[in-house]
Amino acid sequence: MSDEIWKREEIESPCVKLCTIHPETRLCIGCHRSIDEITAWSRLSSEARRAIMAELPDRAAAQRKRRGGRKARVNR
Repeated sequence: MSDEIWKREEIESPCVKLCTIHPETRLCIGCHRSIDEITAWSRLSSEARRAIMAELPDRAAAQRKRRGGRKARVNR
């Protein structure tokens, strides 16, 4: 039996196995996808996956921004 059946021409998942949903953004802190995107991933077209993948760097940058911490509380 050939291994060709297991080779697929599709975009792989951006999952990094750090699956925790941020309470404010509702995005996974590992891959930066929404729950809906994660659950639908295997059914999405290559075009839809490419569109999501293109958005992930901006989402990651937004999530890395400092959210305040002690300095924000002291300055209130």
